[in-house]
Amino acid sequence: MSSLFIALQHLVPQHALSRFAGRLAASESPWLRDRMIRRFAAAYDVDLSEAARGIGEFTSFNDFFTRELKPGARPLADTAQFIVSPADGAVSQLGPVTGGRIIQAKGRDYSVAEILGCSPTEAARFEGGSFMTIYLSPKDYHRVHMPAAGTLTKTSYIPGDLFSVNTATAAGVDRLFARNERLSCRFDGPDGHFASIMVGAMIVAGIDTVWPNAFRVHADAPVHEDFTGQQRSFAAGDEMGRFYLGSTVVMLFEPGRVVWHEDLAPGAPLRMGEAIGRRGT
Repeated sequence: MSSLFIALQHLVPQHALSRFAGRLAASESPWLRDRMIRRFAAAYDVDLSEAARGIGEFTSFNDFFTRELKPGARPLADTAQFIVSPADGAVSQLGPVTGGRIIQAKGRDYSVAEILGCSPTEAARFEGGSFMTIYLSPKDYHRVHMPAAGTLTKTSYIPGDLFSVNTATAAGVDRLFARNERLSCRFDGPDGHFASIMVGAMIVAGIDTVWPNAFRVHADAPVHEDFTGQQRSFAAGDEMGRFYLGSTVVMLFEPGRVVWHEDLAPGAPLRMGEAIGRRGT
């Protein structure tokens, strides 16, 4: 069954399907909007009690999907000691960066330079460092936050495929996260240079940031932006972006900057703001 699912991923018109889903999700028709929200919430057992607004207060399905939570719904761990989870979701993989590559699944990996959209020389600063990949399921809170304090230095929007992201595609699609559309964001801070990469997936209607940006999702060419000197600084736990449907966050830290908690393993559930690793030197 998984082989058939993977084969279908290659056959479906990924971008056309995602654009169609995006139009539906952006619709402000009360009948369509409320129907989509109620059915989605029921199908995926979304905890609406955490949302800052009720179903009737959302302007579109996108507005619901990127919903703000009530104050205190995601307590922040002690950021003086810990790196925190940037999102709700589950650990997909974690570990060291070795040979310039990141583990995707058993027997599959991809390059740091490729997912970041940078040169091998730039990517080399993460050699021997640490990575963690977090999968956001449909029911999760879909805003992405800072795992550590940092000042934005550059972003790279890289167009690509829109394969679904799940355990089947991670195991069956070569270089999945380095092939899918993505936005890599790089920061400098007390925890050194680190990156947070937002990876799209099939029917992901968009990726956005809290700062003004020049990229357009589902575009044909990469967009690289230099934010050096603009002083766009964020505290650990601050919101940095959001997904309009989908998908995955990949974090990268330089050597010695974080020690992941020993009890974290693929499949471990996470909530935004919880401690996921001890800060290094």
